[in-house]
Amino acid sequence: MPLRLAVRDIAFFERPVPFARPFRFGAVTITASTQMFVRVEIEVEGRGRATGASAEMLAAKWFDKRPHLTADQTIEGLRRSLLIAREFYLANTDFDTAFGLHAKCIRAQVAACAAEDIPPLAAALGPAEIDKAILDALLRAAAVNFFDGMTGNIAGIDARLAPDLADIAITDFLSTRKRLDRVAIRHTVGMDDAIEGEGGVADPKENAGARYFKLKLNGDPAHDAARLARIGKELVTLPYPTKVTLDANEQYADLAALNALVDRLDRDAALAPILSSLLYIEQPMPRDVTKTSPLGALAARSFIIDEADDSYDAFPAARALGYRGISSKSCKGIYKSIINATRAAVWSADGGGYFVSGEDLTCQAGLAVQQDLALGALIGVTHAERNGHHYVDGFAETPGVEIESFFAAHPDLYARDGAKVRLAIHDGDLLTESLAATPGFASSVHPDWSTMQPLERPTSRVLQEQTL
Repeated sequence: MPLRLAVRDIAFFERPVPFARPFRFGAVTITASTQMFVRVEIEVEGRGRATGASAEMLAAKWFDKRPHLTADQTIEGLRRSLLIAREFYLANTDFDTAFGLHAKCIRAQVAACAAEDIPPLAAALGPAEIDKAILDALLRAAAVNFFDGMTGNIAGIDARLAPDLADIAITDFLSTRKRLDRVAIRHTVGMDDAIEGEGGVADPKENAGARYFKLKLNGDPAHDAARLARIGKELVTLPYPTKVTLDANEQYADLAALNALVDRLDRDAALAPILSSLLYIEQPMPRDVTKTSPLGALAARSFIIDEADDSYDAFPAARALGYRGISSKSCKGIYKSIINATRAAVWSADGGGYFVSGEDLTCQAGLAVQQDLALGALIGVTHAERNGHHYVDGFAETPGVEIESFFAAHPDLYARDGAKVRLAIHDGDLLTESLAATPGFASSVHPDWSTMQPLERPTSRVLQEQTL
């Protein structure tokens, strides 16, 4: 049964994240970033106070790819998104369900961010991270784990933001959820990553035994086809079958360029290993182009949106254009992922093959990867991109005491590798049992807040036309 709460405090913290190697996707290369942490205190009606936490890497030039902005400016926009959302959540002092509070804030958040030239996808980060921390606190107050709590719809999720659904569809979907015991990793091959030889696609030290691979594209059909042919030659040397997904991160300019790539996939014998194992193609065109470009004959294939998923209306709109799926990322909103998974189930029951995929902006070891993994294991994501296990060296600069706390609390999810603690990958899979072992959102441990810096205070951005 849903519980009602009010938020009494929200605090933000940061910690640097150096990368073990460059990660190039779309038009950006990341060599380091910042992990942001949220700590909330809530009062639960009739149950007293509780503290919750969440974490997420602030990814430059993903939420907002506009070319006139620097990478640092896009990070500043994410920080502003968090701070703007904080004011909305704290202003709602009456008791409400966790989802009810989210629903009250999300439209005002998007409008307030738009006034500061922050686009909807970046605007959604603030509520998404606060919502995760609120849910963590709520589950702790109720002494229930994430999976049991969500099966009982403890957050009170309804269809007020998704008028194409009925409330009962969401509650029925949640009530039938069974935690996946294992979720396969999908190993990303970035644009700067090695393909052949040591450190290449088929190197077990590199791919950690993955059976699923996510291959980045750069938007040039000829270049991408040649690179995919090389990757396909490596994948067929592995002693087990593999599946692949392709991700262009908005780099294909239009339908003509996308058709050129698909034509090569269909006709080039060198691409047969890729075509035969291809599951779907992710976000090929820019988000604005996507929203005005019906796929036409391409709709016979499985295409999904990711960066174009910037509102609760995005999946129905994409479906009308011929898309079959949408990504789940906790940084875009846990409630939106659950509602989209409900939609996929409802639409598929009517004869369609709709689905939600698991993608990852580089969820770091600890809270971020655990909460995102739990979300996928709840809604039925059987394999998920997991970038943190090879682009970042274990827990990176997390203090040792904190690392040991996570390792002790989740021994099925982490393993010691010499002096490092890393994700424990079992035959290509992550295990989820310890994520349900204690009350809270997929973690019995909170970070060591004393070892972090407060969130940097960005200045608000002014729309360019206001300066003219």
